[in-house]
This record gives sequence, structure tokens and C-alpha cells, in this order.
Amino acid sequence: MVGDRDPRSHDFSVQLRAFDSSKSGNGMGMAVLMALCSAMLEKNTKGGLVVVGSLNLGGSLDMIYNAVNIAELAVEKGASTLLIPLNARKQPNDLSDDMITKINIQYYTDLRDCLVKTLMEGY
Repeated sequence: MVGDRDPRSHDFSVQLRAFDSSKSGNGMGMAVLMALCSAMLEKNTKGGLVVVGSLNLGGSLDMIYNAVNIAELAVEKGASTLLIPLNARKQPNDLSDDMITKINIQYYTDLRDCLVKTLMEGY
């Protein structure tokens, strides 16, 4: 995903905050990956973006089971865009009309698609 750049020749510092109720940070794998790729590519991420997704050891995406709660929490924290895996596309239909107008929900199909949608446009 980062081309010919050598990730081992760089030092990175990423600050993460878990907003889930248990403060466990469960499901932050995609956000961590996007932050590290953004740093490696030296490109900024979009402001007001919440990236959700859980990666398993094989690198594939796990199912999101609480997309409605995540969207409500994202709105509460001031996010403008929520980026979630395509496997959760039917869940946000249960959001209230008020909530659905306050946040832009976008879907990604794989890691590369998520990275493209995470990075600021025009770079």
C-alpha cells in the first residue's frame, strides 16, 4: 500500500483514543493502519473523519455489529464523516433521520479503498 518506501527505515508516533464504552480500543486496527500509511506516504488525512474497522491476523476485515452506535457516537464527538466497511452497509439504515443528516457515511471494500478515502483529496 505504500509503494517502494521502506517502513523499517522510519520511526512513527501515532496517538489513538478509544471512544468505545469499555475504552478497550477494540476494532481500531483499520484506524491504526490508516494512520501509519498516512505517515509513511506523508499525506494528511481528512479532518473530522472517523475510521472504523477491525482487522484480523490474516489482514481481512471483521464484521462490524454496532454501526448505529458507532455513528451516534461519531456525531456526538463532532465527526463529519464516518468510514465503515461495506459489510455493515445495512445497519446505518436504522439511524434516526436527525442523525443521518448530521454525518456523511462512506463505505470501503478493502484496505486500499479505505486508504484512498482516508487521505485528503488533491494531494
